[in-house]
Amino acid sequence: MGPGRKVDEARLWQRHMDMAELGRTPKGGVRRLALTDLDNEARATLARWGAKRGFKSFIDPIGNFFVRREGSDPSLPPVMSGSHTDTQPSGGRFDGIYGVLAALEALEAIDDAGIGTRRAIEAAVWTCEEGGGGRWPGTLGSSVFAGARSLAEVLPLADFDGLTVGAALKRTRAHLPMAADRPLGIPVHAFVEAHIEQGPELEARGKTIGVVTAIQGVRRFLVEVVGEDGHSGTLRRALRRDAFVAAAQMAVALQTHFHDPEDVVRFTIGRFVVEPNAPAVVPGKVTFSIDFRHPDDAVLARLGDGVAGICQAHRGPCAVQVKETLWVKPTAFSGLLPALIRSAADRLGLSSMPILSGAGHDAIYLARVCPTAMIFVPCEKGISHNEAENATPYDLASGARVLAEVLAELANR
Repeated sequence: MGPGRKVDEARLWQRHMDMAELGRTPKGGVRRLALTDLDNEARATLARWGAKRGFKSFIDPIGNFFVRREGSDPSLPPVMSGSHTDTQPSGGRFDGIYGVLAALEALEAIDDAGIGTRRAIEAAVWTCEEGGGGRWPGTLGSSVFAGARSLAEVLPLADFDGLTVGAALKRTRAHLPMAADRPLGIPVHAFVEAHIEQGPELEARGKTIGVVTAIQGVRRFLVEVVGEDGHSGTLRRALRRDAFVAAAQMAVALQTHFHDPEDVVRFTIGRFVVEPNAPAVVPGKVTFSIDFRHPDDAVLARLGDGVAGICQAHRGPCAVQVKETLWVKPTAFSGLLPALIRSAADRLGLSSMPILSGAGHDAIYLARVCPTAMIFVPCEKGISHNEAENATPYDLASGARVLAEVLAELANR
């Protein structure tokens, strides 16, 4: 019997419910920001579950956390699977944590099937995938692991309250005394990330498994508009340097710039901060974010390069500064790993389809250092980054079954 048949649907579901208690919100979602005590406790819980099987835990200098089922040849690079334990400020019960729990369940299913592997298999938790609720850059742990960012570069980064990544990591390390230290960027044989789709395609087409073909690219910008505070009752319009008016005009112009009749472009202004944010004061400063995504790198370059000029053209009497904070090119998945996923789904009698990921994932950075693939499962109505996020026990277990089959095969190659 293959390891996929040993996946315990009830155990996997209960672990999701247990993890959802760490940061549960009144609306049934989860607020578990990166490197907080709640996030640290999620990792400690994983370590305790793994220890019951004899699995060891490890942590690296950026806080990436690994639960390892040993292979017969410890000198070989391991096979990895996993995702993240942190959530958005008003996140759901499945984004990220499903990939971690599916990886741990796959390790246990392989164990229950009595399958020995030459390579170790590890369930990975990548630090701060969601950006700490906007406090720090996203996909922090996986990008440092893959060498896209340096540890020295990210440790001094401070959040809105002045807390640095380095200071937060010290608390995380202290919370996980059971984990052994590991250096950054160890060799990896292959990486497979399971995730809820975060979109509606699988559900709409009645498919259980999404074989991800690519992750679209993303560019992010931070725009700072500076005018001058003024009295709302006495300052004439002609004399105002209203940062809100200028920012609003930029936002409208940007919406036109990014308009796409085919609805492939994804453009979002997700954070808009007005200062001093007082009813009787003309706003003197506005800061807003831009998130732009597209699967074609040429389009990503062309449209993204227009942002600064548009903002300058609509600044009015204010000053504007545009800073690009992220540019990640599209990532394609092809070859052996997607083929193994399709084959495993077929063996298990699960319907599958190729699918493009609109959301970014840690797999983007792992693809820089090893063969990488992703498995999607449906989520209700495609809702994600939302407390209403939902998935079924059957779909979650189905993805874990495919994952267990693929990891076992990879670990013996």
